[in-house]
Amino acid sequence: MLFSRKWDPKGKHCFLTGGSSGAGLALAIALAKAGAHVSIVARNQERLQRALEEVEKARKSPEQVFRCYSFPVNTEDGSAAAIKAASEPYGGRCPDAFFLCAGASRPGFFVEQSEDSIKRGMEQTYYAQAFTALAATKAMVKQGIKGKVVFCSSILGYFSMVGYSTYSPGKFALRGLAETLQSEFMLYGIEVHLAMPGTMYTKGYEEENVGKPKITLKLEETDDGARPEHVADVILKGVRNGKFHITVDFIGHVFRASSAGASVRNSYAFDWIYGLIGYVALPVWRKSVDTTVTKHRAEHEEYLRERGLLSS
Repeated sequence: MLFSRKWDPKGKHCFLTGGSSGAGLALAIALAKAGAHVSIVARNQERLQRALEEVEKARKSPEQVFRCYSFPVNTEDGSAAAIKAASEPYGGRCPDAFFLCAGASRPGFFVEQSEDSIKRGMEQTYYAQAFTALAATKAMVKQGIKGKVVFCSSILGYFSMVGYSTYSPGKFALRGLAETLQSEFMLYGIEVHLAMPGTMYTKGYEEENVGKPKITLKLEETDDGARPEHVADVILKGVRNGKFHITVDFIGHVFRASSAGASVRNSYAFDWIYGLIGYVALPVWRKSVDTTVTKHRAEHEEYLRERGLLSS
């Protein structure tokens, strides 16, 4: 590992979903600065154009190609169409690396959910990346491209708490998919990475907080969070260095090491230390979370009554 060659995005065609904002856009800019060709995909054409202008500002050479494409990526057909369109400027050759950042969070209590909202949660958190990965790797395998697939899950793919019943399941599922493909894609020379960032201060985070349960906001009030630019830099560094699980900060490292199971380790020299810290500290932290939730019970009952979800 110490002498392995680092991945260099310079001259590579990098395809990003969720590329019009947040971590997706920040990664697109970071890749542009590193000399990559960049294709960004999202639904909203107006936001895509603004994002493309930001990517253009990071240009390092006149040879770089920057394009944006408006496609839904929550189906295999939509993802395949987006990849086909992005491949056309390269004579049909599919991208070398796929950064899958599409997703959204709409927190709420489980008893407020419906069959549709639970399905929509999986669509926004899991299918929006899984179907792109499916279409991407079919093209890569067919063309013999030994590239990269980078999933963007969340620290809430390691643990969860009140308010995230429609978000965390999909993020846990992404880990299961990435763990499977990390093994399976050794058959094709395709490397898989799984980014697990914590809170990011983005427009999407602001929108998420509008309807977020008060108890969830209470539990998160000490969360420092990070700028998407910092998160993008850490993810790209992890991809360059060949890391499988990529965590952004200290608490992320602790959760990663504590729940590693048989996953590929980042560092045998440090992961056992993070794991030991987690063994001692995480049960204490969890107890404090549970205590806070229990204290919220009376207020929550009143909330349910107001919405007709609890009999008087």
